[in-house]
Amino acid sequence: MKVKTSLSTMFCAVVASLAFAGTAQAAKIGVSMPTQSLQRWNQDGSNMKAMLEKSGHEVDLQYAGDNDIPTQVNQIENMIANGDDVIVIASIDGSALTEVLKGAKEKNIPVIAYDRLIMNSDAVSYYATFDNTKVGRLQGQFIADALKLDEAKDPLNIELFTGPTDDNNVNFFWGGAMEILKPYIDSGKLVVKSGQTEKEQCATLNWNLEEAQKRMENLISSVGYGPEDTPLAAVLTQNDALANGVTNALLAAGYDNTNIPVITGQDCDKPAVKNIKRGYQSMSVFKDTRTLASQVVKMVDAIVAGKEVEVNDTTTYNNGTGVIPSFLCEPVAATKDNYKTLLVDSGYYTEDEI
Repeated sequence: MKVKTSLSTMFCAVVASLAFAGTAQAAKIGVSMPTQSLQRWNQDGSNMKAMLEKSGHEVDLQYAGDNDIPTQVNQIENMIANGDDVIVIASIDGSALTEVLKGAKEKNIPVIAYDRLIMNSDAVSYYATFDNTKVGRLQGQFIADALKLDEAKDPLNIELFTGPTDDNNVNFFWGGAMEILKPYIDSGKLVVKSGQTEKEQCATLNWNLEEAQKRMENLISSVGYGPEDTPLAAVLTQNDALANGVTNALLAAGYDNTNIPVITGQDCDKPAVKNIKRGYQSMSVFKDTRTLASQVVKMVDAIVAGKEVEVNDTTTYNNGTGVIPSFLCEPVAATKDNYKTLLVDSGYYTEDEI
């Protein structure tokens, strides 16, 4: 790995190590984010850039248009060509970066996969994410508890929405939720009247709100869901964009906050938190991006300083070339009862923002 040793860089490193407790050397860090069209990636990018700069590093933050894979590949090529010392990547398609990352491997540039595992590349040094199986479990358990499924006598209807199959995280979100919900589906306590129970049937391209809304509208039409018609008890939606799309379709079909199904989410995006407050969305899984960004900065600092990188999982995440050493942060369920403590009191949002 090439680490700059100019006088100015050495001075920055000394200042950073004194002021910010631990960065021994400054480096140029490439950060590749998938899109600016979703709030969470804007927050992730800005949080990481600020923290890396505070730690004394130079940061090249790039967004790949609106989930445009060729743009992301080109931006990473430039980061490699420009001699970035570490590259942090939140991939659009976890399997689309194999070729471009061969260049990072050749130049011994460490790569940290950020929140989405990069598949089929031996250039990936570390993976930083949340416990994504737990995300799914939180969503599934919330539905089970809200509907009191263990006590339920009559079958209840549910529909299922997840993200795109090219996002490796979907395997964990879906798997975690199905650990909880599948036994109820198999026993008949939960019924998916559309028959769409496979992950591929429930996938939503690019986690797109409009696509989720269209699919929910089609389900309402084909199955006959409605407040006065076929009852719908819950919709598993595995992020807030999907939840917002599903909510839009249900509100247009005549539901309101007195009869809307249980709807889950993830990311605590501002529109979702507003919907939780209004009673339209039941919960969202809070993944504090400040925590994840902070952990990645610790990883970068350790790499640059030649120190051992902190990980807490060395068995779970195999990207096809081997298990990637990982650090998993803890997700938390946010509801109308605790959103203020989690989001406002912690300084994540101001009250005015939500």
